[in-house]
Amino acid sequence: MLKSARIGFGIRSYTAKAKRSVLAQDQTKIKEYTPKVTDNHEHRVYVWGFQETGALGLQTSVKKAKERYTEMVHHPTRLQFSNNNDIRDVTAGYGFTAYAVKRDDGETLFGSGLNTDSQLGFQVKGNAKDPANLDVIIYPTAIKLPRRQEETDEDMQVKSMSAGRAHLVVVTKNGTVFTLGNNSYGQCGRSIIEDERYTSSALIHRIPQEDICGKEDEITHVECGQDHTMFLTKNGRIYTCGWGADGQTGQGNYHTAGQITLIGGDIAKEKIVRVTCSSDCVLALNEAGDVFGWGNSEYGQLDDSEHAETQINTPRALKLTKGIGRIKDVAAGGSFCMALTDEGLVYTWGFGILGFGPFVEQTSRPQHLLPPLFGRNDFSNATTVVSIGCGVFHMGAVNSDGDLFMWGKNRFGHLGLGHKKDQFFPFKAAINGKVRKVAFGVDHTIALCKPYF
Repeated sequence: MLKSARIGFGIRSYTAKAKRSVLAQDQTKIKEYTPKVTDNHEHRVYVWGFQETGALGLQTSVKKAKERYTEMVHHPTRLQFSNNNDIRDVTAGYGFTAYAVKRDDGETLFGSGLNTDSQLGFQVKGNAKDPANLDVIIYPTAIKLPRRQEETDEDMQVKSMSAGRAHLVVVTKNGTVFTLGNNSYGQCGRSIIEDERYTSSALIHRIPQEDICGKEDEITHVECGQDHTMFLTKNGRIYTCGWGADGQTGQGNYHTAGQITLIGGDIAKEKIVRVTCSSDCVLALNEAGDVFGWGNSEYGQLDDSEHAETQINTPRALKLTKGIGRIKDVAAGGSFCMALTDEGLVYTWGFGILGFGPFVEQTSRPQHLLPPLFGRNDFSNATTVVSIGCGVFHMGAVNSDGDLFMWGKNRFGHLGLGHKKDQFFPFKAAINGKVRKVAFGVDHTIALCKPYF
């Protein structure tokens, strides 16, 4: 029996066998698409938000950087610097960004943005005989960490780093701590010098790891608040220094401290695995999934009882997170907090845009946001949130598909949603890659991503 097929304006007839043969031939003519890969680095970096400070590192022309239309970047934009460099980590301060990089020339740390307090090192401009420090760096520039003669390139690779309002702290692979920038409150872990000038300062303070936690322990993570610094060790201890007016150093007082000190309270016998702070409220998490906090609690972030203190100067186990399940991640903003359970549920509480719409701006009890807000649906019912984070005024969550969802204040376009309007529910940011880490600045955001291919 013959079967007919219409081709053009005529009719051609095929036997069943001939038809299969034609289809097989057609298959061989299908071209395979091979995407063009512009670099072979493991990570790509996307940036967005306020650009006038240079924190996004997108500009290479000083003239263009000063033009009005370059003030903000509303969509995630690929950083050219990441095309040519193997970027391993990122951190965002108040108007500046630092990048941990692995390069053949041995440079391991770069920075862009505000440098008014030499938080990005002494960056020379003009005549070498009459150098002047750059207050604004518009493109990522190497930060020269002082080396000892015996230290190798591998020794100087960045293990952990964090940025505050005007200071930067870096821990290298060999355990050395480097602090840069403003030390008005002792946040750089050295003595406070009255009327010290930070502009055009070439000082990079170096602290051996054993001077902080001894030879039997090692620093695994550093976290900077607005004007204080915290070090987390392998054994789960926390050491702090800096501004303590709200109790954020956790040292049992409200003083400033240039001396790095081990803190206790309710975490004294706990193994802490996570510590987080973007301003002056601190959250910590132990290996059992229990949450502890100290610092500013003006909006009931740490205690919702009737006569609760608004400033807590010693680490305290939080009662308000009990009953929501085992917690695997926490984040603390300026006036709100976040928690992520091992079931992938995101909880928020405190004051601000919490993700529940425009009519809910305060809750003293953690409330969970519905999973469909983070990409779970009938076609992807296994999708769940794997990490959370926040800046002072905005929040974010990354799901198991590598998608980033953002919400909160958006005055500087730092939510990356294409506009400056505040976002009251989590909304997916359009990023061409799987998000691995997000650095939340006060007015800009940086995402470290893995390419899709």
